Amino acid sequence: MSYWTLSITLIFVVLPLLLSKTLNLGLERDTVIATLRSIVQLLAVGYILKFVFDSGSLVYIFLMVTLMIVAATHNAQKKGAAIKGIIWKVAVTLVFVEVLTQSVLLGFGITPPTAQYIISISGMVIGNSMVLSILFLNRFTAEVESHQDETELVLSLGGTPKQAIHSQLMHSIKASMIPTIESQKTVGLVQLPGMMSGQIIAGADPIQAVQFQLLIMFLLLTTAAVTSVLLGFLSYPTLFNQRMQLLKS
Repeated sequence: MSYWTLSITLIFVVLPLLLSKTLNLGLERDTVIATLRSIVQLLAVGYILKFVFDSGSLVYIFLMVTLMIVAATHNAQKKGAAIKGIIWKVAVTLVFVEVLTQSVLLGFGITPPTAQYIISISGMVIGNSMVLSILFLNRFTAEVESHQDETELVLSLGGTPKQAIHSQLMHSIKASMIPTIESQKTVGLVQLPGMMSGQIIAGADPIQAVQFQLLIMFLLLTTAAVTSVLLGFLSYPTLFNQRMQLLKS
């Protein structure tokens, strides 16, 4: 694809702008900003990845993965500002998920230890973990706020913080995992996933593309479960003080 061909695809940006303007949605500015940022960021990352892939240095691979985790942590922690120490909680969660998935992939020889595989898969894992963190934190903070009276009632009757917050925590974990599970139920019927479609467009054998896509889907399922559970159990204790009283948001 040439840059001229790519520029023609801006038609798909103009249409949302026209609809937003016509319907007075007020999304024109955000749409333009999102478009410009995506162009600059992706082109910059493209050149950086080309350099990293050509060098094959483990140091550069580590730095790229670290940059992904830092950026994802910064973005996700905004939804949990009311939770004490949310930045390190999100960071620990993302690092744990990344180490867990790469240990399995590299330890069992599922994927080779090259920059192309490590960085590409890490990007999908960390990105998905970030989205799951945002979904969980958004739902969890809402659950805690709307059920303060119930939580305080359990505490007043002698319940522990874990018992008082258990229902809200489980509902939040379940709610954040559902989108991943539901999307996998319809994969191949309603949609052809991005990685599979990309490989097919590049000329790869469809069966080989399916195998890689299944690998990513299984990874993302683990990512969803581990992210939600780990972040949840790291977060809820800081909602209470040393006297086991619920801190007001």
